[in-house]
Amino acid sequence: MEKLKQLIIKFAKFGIVGFSGMIVDYAVLFLMKEVVGLPALWANAISFTVAATSNYFLNRIWTFRSHEKQVGVEYGKFLVVSLVGLGISTLTLWLFGRALPDWNADWRFYILKFFAIVITTLWNFFGNLLFTFRKQTTQK
Repeated sequence: MEKLKQLIIKFAKFGIVGFSGMIVDYAVLFLMKEVVGLPALWANAISFTVAATSNYFLNRIWTFRSHEKQVGVEYGKFLVVSLVGLGISTLTLWLFGRALPDWNADWRFYILKFFAIVITTLWNFFGNLLFTFRKQTTQK
């Protein structure tokens, strides 16, 4: 029961970090799509990568309390999980977008982006728990 409680606390922290990442993601997405004028999926890839990087540092310090000395290796693992998450996110946008007319127009894209974030959250949490920060998870 204690392990379940710890898992729920980690997931809650991961969710808080993820929410901050969502703000970064949306801000960079808006900047890249609306100000710079990049196509939506390119803007999504850039915003997702920037948000993943900020999430790595916050999750390393707060959620998983990592003391891994090989930060580059750990960051690389985090990026692998995040890139798979990017694939899931982009596929979600593409699949839902095909089902909806004018999915790339105005506010519809941002609503679809929200659903893509929700769908990838579980993958990202368990991927990072079991792969990126596994050493910290198994030591406790």
